[in-house]
Amino acid sequence: MRLDELDYTLPRAQIAQRPLDRRDASRLLVLHRLRSSWEDHLFRELPSLLHGDELVVLNNTRVIPARLFGRRAGMYSQPASRATSHEHLQATVEVFLTRQLSPDSWDVLVRPGRKIRTGEKIRFGEGELEAEVIARGELGMRTVRLVSLDAHTIEQHLERLGRVPLPPYIDRADDNVDRERYQTVFAKRPGAIAAPTAGLHFTPEILASIRERGAETCELTLSVGLGTFQPIHGETLEGHKMQSESYEIPAETAHRIAAARAEGRRILAVGTTVVRALEDAALRAAGSTTNEEHVLAGPAEASLFIVPGFRFRVVDALLTNFHLPRSTLLALVCAFADRESVLTAYRHAVEAGYRFYSYGDCMLIR
Repeated sequence: MRLDELDYTLPRAQIAQRPLDRRDASRLLVLHRLRSSWEDHLFRELPSLLHGDELVVLNNTRVIPARLFGRRAGMYSQPASRATSHEHLQATVEVFLTRQLSPDSWDVLVRPGRKIRTGEKIRFGEGELEAEVIARGELGMRTVRLVSLDAHTIEQHLERLGRVPLPPYIDRADDNVDRERYQTVFAKRPGAIAAPTAGLHFTPEILASIRERGAETCELTLSVGLGTFQPIHGETLEGHKMQSESYEIPAETAHRIAAARAEGRRILAVGTTVVRALEDAALRAAGSTTNEEHVLAGPAEASLFIVPGFRFRVVDALLTNFHLPRSTLLALVCAFADRESVLTAYRHAVEAGYRFYSYGDCMLIR
């Protein structure tokens, strides 16, 4: 499939820069994929739009303050030998945590990263937190070991010194509002570097209304990482390889999915991250000789790239935000519904003034 088949035009003014005052005030475009028609609604109407028998699956990952700004501290204890080196050591360095490898080590993106070598140290705040580069990758990637230089834990330092990792299309610095609003109300397990944005619209009251309607909710964790946002290089989808992301499906969630399937009830995935986790776990279950569930419970790594032509084994309906053109996320949505229907619905959303991307409006596809 050609990448330009996933293109559409969006005025920059429709990229949401801030959240609405109320989470559930977002607009909701309902796309009926079998008859290629849509309806305009508000998100607060979602409970009344459900059939009432759904199993609603949520991603309970919690966004960490993954952006750190520090200064170079040289190689081990060696002083800078030249004035130019000293100037470089005073420059601000951004360290963006992308994936936790162990309690104290992370894969990170470093900017500017060209001159930062293995063995170099970067200090944050007043020097209370330090990162030592222990491996070097491509395109600014490094592996670092974090060390607390006072009585506080690494996690405490990250919470205080780190910044909210807003996506680059939000053209402003993060603020205190983002600490709360770039987080779902059901976020529990830290580890994500971006929010599972379809979940941002929910409030405790909406969740209660969904359950009162007769639907069930359950949770899994996919730590949103670079794989979700990695751009597609090349002119076709076929050569793209997704970076893996960690996920975990609790045994209770696997049991509920099996029960819903046995009873002919619908599985509603809240977000593309839930789709990837469930469909990856379904493929793993299909390849297991001992598993009797529809999805395999437990921790795993998802590198599944869902494109048009993919056969969905678990998900029957999808709640999702609007996604960037030419992206892996739009490819997933076009795999779930007919590509032309999706892009036609997107064109309607543009014309109708919907707000796009992380803090924007959403779609229910069924």
